[in-house]
Amino acid sequence: MNIATPQPAAPDLAAVKSKQHATWSSGDYAAVGTTLQIVGETLAESLDLRPDSRVLDVAAGNGNATLAAARRYCNVVSTDYVASLLRAGMARAEAEHLTVAFREADAEDLPFEASSFDVVMSTFGVMFTANQDAAAAELLRVCRSGGKIGMANWTPESFIGAVFRTIGRYVPPPAGVRSPLEWGTEARLAELFGDSAAKIEVTKRHFMFRIRSPQYWVEHWREVYGPVHKAFAAVGDTAPQLEADLIALAHEHSVDDRAMIVPAEYAEVIVHRA
Repeated sequence: MNIATPQPAAPDLAAVKSKQHATWSSGDYAAVGTTLQIVGETLAESLDLRPDSRVLDVAAGNGNATLAAARRYCNVVSTDYVASLLRAGMARAEAEHLTVAFREADAEDLPFEASSFDVVMSTFGVMFTANQDAAAAELLRVCRSGGKIGMANWTPESFIGAVFRTIGRYVPPPAGVRSPLEWGTEARLAELFGDSAAKIEVTKRHFMFRIRSPQYWVEHWREVYGPVHKAFAAVGDTAPQLEADLIALAHEHSVDDRAMIVPAEYAEVIVHRA
């Protein structure tokens, strides 16, 4: 008699999304996000943005790619599902006298008609969605034929990848949910976009974290960066060990022994929409 092997239950993606929303709503991501501005500028140049292009920034955070596109005279819509982050992006745009439309929106269910945009962007944002296939399908849906989807995604080999693996030893990720770091791999990008892409370009780049010290980095990110903030809140008595492990990780990756200077690899991705 054959006995069927029990299959693992599918993850509750709605519950995962709810927890993710709470994570990114915690702390003060804008304090980290503003330091990553150069990534948005580099992506805008790689996309060869043209004035008056219709541009959508998905999971925009506090608006790095948004501002980069607006500075190039594009017609930009900036979206995120965390209202406080949109308000931070709005304040930055107002300070620079840039015209941007801001709209609260879920990356997995964008409130726009098909083919509404010439360019769709996301820097370290859409990669963190719970339902990766749904998010990728939405990026493709709202981008016109012949348009471009540009992303900056941390790679599994990156410093940030190592940070998430370190945290994962203390707070395991939800079972059955694919790692956001897969968005930084050519194989996963081909799965998500290949059928609808004329071409997928992947360029490995490095963002340089330049921080006073490993100790300062952990103390600061513990307060402002949602995933680290929530991890420390969850670990209880093992918090000192997590802190020590993160400090050691920063020392290991730093190229300077007087400060924390860490090259963090990311994949700059340009999907040419078929």
